[in-house]
Amino acid sequence: MQLIVGLGNPGAQYARTRHNAGFWLVDALAATRGAGFRAERRHQAEIASVTIGDRAVTLLKPLTFMNASGAAVASYANYFRIPVAEILVAHDELDLAPGIVRLKRGGGHGGHNGLRDITATLGADFARVRIGIGHPGSAAQVVNYVLGAPSAADREAIERAITRAVEVLPDVVAGRFDRVMNLLNRRAEPATASGDTAAE
Repeated sequence: MQLIVGLGNPGAQYARTRHNAGFWLVDALAATRGAGFRAERRHQAEIASVTIGDRAVTLLKPLTFMNASGAAVASYANYFRIPVAEILVAHDELDLAPGIVRLKRGGGHGGHNGLRDITATLGADFARVRIGIGHPGSAAQVVNYVLGAPSAADREAIERAITRAVEVLPDVVAGRFDRVMNLLNRRAEPATASGDTAAE
């Protein structure tokens, strides 16, 4: 992996919403490396540079809003000639309960608008860190749910999942996908109910 992208929406009003779980992950990763983000207007993104294992890796947070995430990711990846297969995207996942985190290579967008836009601009052959946020139970409630803040219990569970993901990222960056997928899949994380309202 050369590029790790966290998906979310820019602005203080979105900072604590479920849809920003990808931002939370790259922020946590940067903090463990003592790195800070800087604005890169050319690429419509915030960028941080870190070393993971023995590799230099760029962390990227698009400033284009979720539905146009592909513009920022494609701009940076194309400028630096980063293969799509060497991009890892962290995003919120409705189909996983809070506290669950999974690693996946390629696949569809599952209705996630950030993934949909990246796939439209770069193709689908990028890896994903799927951060569970739970589901409101009805498709009609999804937009308000993802754009709302999780309960304190759910936020704690999500943060624990992000911590687990950050711990295994050196193996991900080194390409040891099977090891990480097996490790995350066999972890018995307690599922928490996500009964509070909220997001997209």
